Amino acid sequence: MAKPNITVPKPASGAVALLIGTRKGAFILRGDKTRRKWKLSDGIFIGAVVNDMVMDSRGSRTILMGARTGHLGPTVFRSTDLGKTWKEATQPPAFPKAPEGETGISVHHNFWISPGHASEPGVWYIGTSPQGLFRSEDDGATWEPVNGFNQHPQFQTWWNPPDQGPPDGPTLHSVMIDPRDARHMYLCLSGGGVFESQDKGRDWHPLNKGLVSEFLPVPDAEVGHDPHRVEMNPLDPDRFYMQNHFGVYTMDRKKGVWENIGKKLPKPYSDHSYPIVTHPRDPNTVWIFPLDGSFPLGRVSPNGKPAAFVTHNGGKTWKKQTKGFPTQHGWFSVKRQAMNADSHDPVGVYLGTTGGEVWASRNEGESWTRLLTSLPEIYSVRAVEL
Repeated sequence: MAKPNITVPKPASGAVALLIGTRKGAFILRGDKTRRKWKLSDGIFIGAVVNDMVMDSRGSRTILMGARTGHLGPTVFRSTDLGKTWKEATQPPAFPKAPEGETGISVHHNFWISPGHASEPGVWYIGTSPQGLFRSEDDGATWEPVNGFNQHPQFQTWWNPPDQGPPDGPTLHSVMIDPRDARHMYLCLSGGGVFESQDKGRDWHPLNKGLVSEFLPVPDAEVGHDPHRVEMNPLDPDRFYMQNHFGVYTMDRKKGVWENIGKKLPKPYSDHSYPIVTHPRDPNTVWIFPLDGSFPLGRVSPNGKPAAFVTHNGGKTWKKQTKGFPTQHGWFSVKRQAMNADSHDPVGVYLGTTGGEVWASRNEGESWTRLLTSLPEIYSVRAVEL
C-alpha cells in the first residue's frame, strides 16, 4: 500500500504547558508564548503515584493520567478541560482473571500512555507493569487488553515476570504508531527489547538486530535487551533513536539494524541513561542526558556535573550543553519520561529530576534555567502546545 508523504510541521508559536507526573501527585506548569513566564497549578491527586500524563496531540486536548492511588489502585483519569476536572476511567486496564486453580497477574501501575493514529480519534494505548499492552477506543473511558501481544505464543519468552527486572517492576513503554499507517506499531519492553507489528497489534516480532547487552548469556540475542526509551522521529518515521541500558542507538527501519552512536561521548560521561528526545523538525538532531553508568549504577550526573548532549548529525558527533546547570554538587537523576521538547523555533527542551527540580532551555539546550524546585520525585514531563 502506498504510504502518504509527511509535510514538515510549522513551528508552534503559542503558549506551552508542562504536564508533570510525580511520586506524590501531578502538576501542570503553564508558560506564556515567550516561555519566560510560568505558573504552577495546585497539586492534582496529591499522594497518588503518577507515572505519565499525556495530552491528545490530535486536536481533542483530552489529557490522560496513569495513576496509582491509595484506595483505587492502578487506574486512569481523564480531563477534557485542560486539567480543571478529572474523571476516572470506568474500566481501567486489567489482565483477564486466571482460571480457578491458576495464578494470574494484575496491573501494578499504568506506566506509559500514547495516543493512537491520527485517523483513529479516541484511540489510545497504555503500557503497564507487569508488561502488558492495552487499547481504548472511547478516549480513555474503557480499556481492553491487546491480546495479539499479551497472549502472543512467544510472550513468555519475551517478557520479564513481575518479580524480575528493575525495582519498580518491568514495564512496557515507548508505544509508537507509524503516522503513515495505523496498522504499523512499535513497543518496547524493559527487559525484553523492541517489537514491531504490521497488522495493528494482531501479531508481533522482535526488532533487536544490532543491540548488544552484556548481561545476556548471548549478548546479541534476538530478545532480552533493555531499551530504556525509544523515539520515532515525527518527520522521518523510519528513523529511530534509543537510549539503552548499554548505549545510545539509532536505526533506519529500511535497514532494520541498530547502530551504536553513544561511544563518542567524552569521559566521564557514559552512554548509560534513560531519556532521549528528538527534534520535531530535524531527524538528525537528538538530545540525551547521560548518567553515571559504572557499577553499581549511580544513575546520577557523573561527578555531580549535569550536562545534556546534542547531536545534529544523527550521532556522528555530540556537543556538550552545560550552561546554566550547576558546575558542582548537581547530582541529577532523570527518569525515562522526564525529558521532553516543545515544537517552537528554537525548540524548547525540558527535564525534571528525581530531586523535584524542573529545568528548561528555550534555545535547544544551549542554556538552561531552573523553573521549579521542591516538587516531589518527578516521574514524567510532557511538553504540550496550548
